[in-house]
Amino acid sequence: MNNIKVLLAEDEPSLGQIVKESLETRNFEVYHAQNGEEAYKVYKGNSPDILVLDVMMPKKDGFTLAKEIRQENKHIPIIFLTAKSQPKDVVEGFEHGGNDYLKKPFSMEELIVRIHALLDRISLKKNNENIKIGNYIFNHTKQLLQLNNNEELLTHRESELLFYLSQQKNEVLDRTFILNKLWGDDDFFNARSMDVFISKLRKKLKNDENIQIINVRGYGYKLIC
Repeated sequence: MNNIKVLLAEDEPSLGQIVKESLETRNFEVYHAQNGEEAYKVYKGNSPDILVLDVMMPKKDGFTLAKEIRQENKHIPIIFLTAKSQPKDVVEGFEHGGNDYLKKPFSMEELIVRIHALLDRISLKKNNENIKIGNYIFNHTKQLLQLNNNEELLTHRESELLFYLSQQKNEVLDRTFILNKLWGDDDFFNARSMDVFISKLRKKLKNDENIQIINVRGYGYKLIC
């Protein structure tokens, strides 16, 4: 099996070197760049499997870099590293195409677990691009929901939320898990935001009366179909 290729963009030299060496001892192949412009060149020249991007970098910050790469590659997994901890910063990271968000300081074990989890999830999506939900066909990769000849484009967050619900079909999707995964925090305001997205999905799935998204009070949501 080929080693996993990681593009690490981190402008703090000592931290970057520690992360690089730690990953390499675990059989990752790591390309370390110290600014956003250098990272983009490394990305173009080496076809990494996953990107680990510091948010605050010289020449080009991590959010800008991710947005630029997302225009070319919709599927490569991106983890942001940052000392910022406000929910709005986490939300901004996801809006710029990030898949996960790791707050500094972090342990190498946590980073490695998240890398593997993201790559496993991308692999699962490729093998299950078309997911049947009642009479609907949901294409997670294209963020597309289809019923007969009618197609509706979902937003990134709608698509991610529906994907997790579909993977737990007829079982409870833990509320805290999905809030931390997609919103970065399980506080009251993010919970209210998720409720809004659940309502949007209910409306988009309303043309199949056998589909329900129910609220399991105190636990989470369940997609029944």
